[in-house]
Parts: sequence; structure tokens; C-alpha cells
Amino acid sequence: MLLLIVLLPLSFAPGESFPSYTDDEADEDLAALGDYRAEALEERSACERCVPELCPPAQGCRAGLVRDSCGCCLECGGLEGQPCDPGDRGVYYGLCGEGLECKTDGETRETQCACASQEPVCGSDARTYTNVCAFREAAFSAPGLSSSRGPCSTVPVIKVPPRNLVNVTGSSAVFLCEVFAFPMALVEWRKDGKEVVLPGDDPHISVQSRGGPQKYELSSWLQIEDATRDDSGTYRCVAKNELGNVSATAVLGILPPGEMSAYLEERVKELTGYDPIRDYDGDYY
Repeated sequence: MLLLIVLLPLSFAPGESFPSYTDDEADEDLAALGDYRAEALEERSACERCVPELCPPAQGCRAGLVRDSCGCCLECGGLEGQPCDPGDRGVYYGLCGEGLECKTDGETRETQCACASQEPVCGSDARTYTNVCAFREAAFSAPGLSSSRGPCSTVPVIKVPPRNLVNVTGSSAVFLCEVFAFPMALVEWRKDGKEVVLPGDDPHISVQSRGGPQKYELSSWLQIEDATRDDSGTYRCVAKNELGNVSATAVLGILPPGEMSAYLEERVKELTGYDPIRDYDGDYY
């Protein structure tokens, strides 16, 4: 039998061989693989060697205790607003504490601990807490603190008072007053110390109120259309419930166009410290 051997020409330059890793590249890849396997084996062996009696004590845990990534030792649970690992195993950030859930933030898309209940609670310190998780944090530093459902009954608190306004005749002026209270507050508007509740029978004044922006809050607006100099004065936001009342005032100034221009010029000087007559030296060229 005749055996034929056919040699095919290959397009390698002199001194070249088949493509392959260099010895250094191969060593680097093997080293990386070795490091990865070593880390995995170390973690696995560490978890397998779990001895609860040797776990370090977890201290200062305001959100309670959770299991670590091995499920062996106890560590501090994440607080509300802290980053977390979803699921039932803490890998990088850890698990959320008692009563908290790991949720994705709608804006940043990052996972954060959020209280499972968003109902407010009343502490025995007469303070309203936004939720039971916030109360637990406070109770960690005050062991005798107790709570009851719902916010604490309180005299109204004006969170956003009306602000002073200056405007030109014929324009609109709007005052805002935001109030927190439980039971919910009733908000009224009055002018110049008078007991007449606005708007009364004045067609160019209107009052609107609605709940919010937060729970147990009320926002009220007083709007004046086509304002005249007669509308200038002191306006008072009065908030009251069965426990008491509170008020806040703001001043409205309505000026004709000429006076308004002079007023704005003075305001610019006050805000910027610039006086065109004092600071002009005439040497621009």
C-alpha cells in the first residue's frame, strides 16, 4: 500500500507559529482564575466552618439583628434609607432590619430599606413619628418609650407661614399657609386684626384649601385678583382645632407702577450692593 503525504502551504512569516497566548498572558489568566477559585473556596469554607459561639457581638443595632451573608452570625440590620441587598441573603450591603423591606427607589433605581408600614405612631414622649420604624430607632435610645397608633393629638403647627409680598396695582397676590394638626385643623384668613373671615362678600378675593402635601396637613391659599392699594395691609392665617389655635401674619404692599419701579431699584441695590451713581466712574474707554 502506498501512503501519500500532502503538504499544504501555510501563510506564516518566517519565525511565526500558530496563534497562541504568550506565556505571560497564560500565567495572568491562570493566576486570575486561581484567585477567583481561592476566594470562592475561602468564602465557602468560612461559611462551612460557621461556629455561632465565635461570632463577634453586634452592638448598637437600631433596626434590630439579621443574619450575615453566610447565615451564621447576627449583624446589624439596615436602617430606613440605607442601601440593601434584595432577597433573603446579604451579599454586599446586607439585609434590612426589623419591619423594613428592600425596595427600588423610583428615581435613582437603587435599592434602599423602606419601612413596610407608613402609618404614623404617637410616642409616649408626645412626639409623632412618621412610621413605626422611625419610632423603633428612637426607642433604641429610650428603652422606656412606648407608642400608640396614629399621630399624637396636637395644637396646630404652621409648617409654612405666609410670606410678605409687594406687587404692582392690577396684579394678583397669593398667600400660602401649610398647617399640620391632629385632629385636622380648620384654616381661616383675616385682615388687619379684624375678625371678619375672608373672603366675605368681596368678589376679587378667594380662599382655597386642600389636604397635603403630607398626611394630616392642610394647605390653604388666599388669592387677590386685580389688587389695588386698598388691598395693602396685614393678612393673618389662623389654624385651629379642638385643642387650640395658632396664627401667622404677612404684609401685602400694592404700589402704582412708578413707585413699584423705585422699590425694585432699591431692592436691587440692597441685594447686590451696587449703586449706579456711586459706582459709575465714566472711564469705559
